[in-house]
Amino acid sequence: MPVMKNPYGGKNPDDFRVLTFLEGVPDSRSLKTYTEHGGYEALKKVLSFMKPADVIDTVKKSGLRGRGGAGFSTGLKWSFVPKDPGTKFLITNYDEGEPGTYKDRYITELNNHMLLEGMIIGAYAIGAQKSYIYIRGEIYQEIKWVEESIREAYAAGFLGKNILGSGFDHEMDIYIGAGAYICGEETGLISSLEGKKGQPKLKPPFPAVKGYLGYPTIVNNVETLAAVPWIIRKGPEAYRQFGTEKAPGTKLFNLSGPIVNPGCYELPLGYPMKRFIFEDGGGLLNGEKLKAVIPGGASAPILTAAEIENMTLDYECLAAAGTMLGSGAVIVIPESVDMKHVLENLMYFFKHESCGQCTPCRESTGWLLKMSDDFKHHKTTEEELIRFETVARQMMGKTICTFSEAAAGPARSIPQKFRNEFL
Repeated sequence: MPVMKNPYGGKNPDDFRVLTFLEGVPDSRSLKTYTEHGGYEALKKVLSFMKPADVIDTVKKSGLRGRGGAGFSTGLKWSFVPKDPGTKFLITNYDEGEPGTYKDRYITELNNHMLLEGMIIGAYAIGAQKSYIYIRGEIYQEIKWVEESIREAYAAGFLGKNILGSGFDHEMDIYIGAGAYICGEETGLISSLEGKKGQPKLKPPFPAVKGYLGYPTIVNNVETLAAVPWIIRKGPEAYRQFGTEKAPGTKLFNLSGPIVNPGCYELPLGYPMKRFIFEDGGGLLNGEKLKAVIPGGASAPILTAAEIENMTLDYECLAAAGTMLGSGAVIVIPESVDMKHVLENLMYFFKHESCGQCTPCRESTGWLLKMSDDFKHHKTTEEELIRFETVARQMMGKTICTFSEAAAGPARSIPQKFRNEFL
């Protein structure tokens, strides 16, 4: 992975490293290394001096937004959990399955304890006695690293009964999923954790009120929770020094495709996309020209090379352009690539990953795949493209979760922006 350049031009890159401060440090995954660099100091601060409401208020003030794709205020989400005593759960969504995305795995590769510390702090804030890490089944090495980190945390007294003599008890375990993309959706994840089919549920009720086993539950992404210890340790004002007013802080971005310097980068939100691709990323291989960019994983509508000219990597700017930040997976597509092949590849993914619960999604993803496959083999007519767009449009807003809309995003944007290639 490339070492991130300081986007502010300062002398000390650690000034802005919230999640990658252990990059290049020997034995970075160990508990010893983490504690030597300030690890678990935030947990000690929370359990010694802060009430649960104070923790929630601090995270709210920081402006931290969910890094799984939705971008919802983390502190506000925590505040929805009922304050009454009782059984509550916190679940980490580590089912990272969005094509082009490997930021959560990179956190584990650096040091999983930043996630564990964030989880324990979050559990204390909402009053959860138990937490789970729902982890994707195919990432075998990461599963071993997570298990090792949990054992280290128990042995050091950061998990279990009476943590650090505070009177707060918390247990943690992992649950290994079977590689279903749909289980990245929080209610689908909860269904899987309950031993049911990994299918989303209708909302309301929201998980914060009625979630796992019917109890109040918070589901947060790995990257979201891993940022919490830094915020507690250094304060919400320090976190808000980075990013934009509406999207404070830093975020991990994955850069992939035929690029000179692919990898995982920590950048402040609001960072110029063109600078990211051509300066940090080094531009395209073999001097190829840029044709298009998928800015936030497979479900983000595509952007043309012209559209990214003044584009910044934050929620508001990308939403205004008709796409989304999503997971922060930036996929570059060169001029030599046929967009009909890109479309068919994406439609195959969404057809394969549909859970089949809702008719508009189950049936339409199949039709989109069939039609996009046909586009590759003959000259497409205007009528066929209109039919394709009609199917995609009718998938919007008619299903239990947003998977159907995620499939419709690239299905509508690619033929629209590269129509000449199809006709």
